[in-house]
Amino acid sequence: MPRVLAPPRCVWDAKAELGEGTLWSQREQALYWLDILGRRLHRFDPASGAQATWQFDEEISAAAEREKEPGLLITLRRGFATFDPARPQVPPRYLHQPEEPAGNRFNDGKCDPQGRFWGGTMDWDCQAPTGVLYRFDGDGTCTRHESGITVSNGPTWSADGRTMYFNDTAPNRILAYDFDPEAGTLSNRRNWLRLAPGEGYPDGMTTDAAGRLWICHWGGSCVSCHDPASGAELTRIELPAAHITDCAFGGPDLRTLYITSAWSGLDAAQRDAQPLAGALFAVELDSPGLPAPLFGG
Repeated sequence: MPRVLAPPRCVWDAKAELGEGTLWSQREQALYWLDILGRRLHRFDPASGAQATWQFDEEISAAAEREKEPGLLITLRRGFATFDPARPQVPPRYLHQPEEPAGNRFNDGKCDPQGRFWGGTMDWDCQAPTGVLYRFDGDGTCTRHESGITVSNGPTWSADGRTMYFNDTAPNRILAYDFDPEAGTLSNRRNWLRLAPGEGYPDGMTTDAAGRLWICHWGGSCVSCHDPASGAELTRIELPAAHITDCAFGGPDLRTLYITSAWSGLDAAQRDAQPLAGALFAVELDSPGLPAPLFGG
């Protein structure tokens, strides 16, 4: 069972409206993360404490480092794009914009171990099941894999790479699929877990080196760790903000869990009671995570 070695600490009180998109860069030994509704990309260097921010003209919701080119693959409001933080004078460039309803935007996304980026869309109002899950390959091919989603979050993969987990947040569904690593296809969709009443809704998540799932609770003030077979809760990290949105392992040994939060959806009284809503947190664990795969393009 994983152990939390110290209480979580706030490492950046960014007051993000909708913090998300945690990405640990092995190359830079730094964390990239996003404020989707604030339209900002952040970079945090834990060794120096340095902070950097890039402002965008539209919502930026997920990121992955590129394998063959400098910079990042990102999802903007309407699709997949590139951006190089080292050349901020060059604006983001769209690579592909899938046809989406006007009321949709892109949300969470992540690379599979083979370097294909999986990005999902969502209804702006978090009500209509109009979201779609896409796979975007390094050669620019975009494939539609799932539909009928309200709020796309995740995904993450099992330790053997043969199961993909994916969250549809609004209806409180954590789904599991059989995943073909070579073909990059999904089958055998099933409901894997629902959070208990009062526990919030499943948001972003990640997998550690032992294959355990770490799930952020929107409205639940915590990250919970779960056994990949039974779904049983193994560990819980309580946080001083209700809306916990995403997490990623980082640090030199990948034993620091970085966690984002949001103030979106809180009224004035709740924001007063949660002054760290929208902050970036870090917590030290006794077990490591996995490095983020690079996008193969």
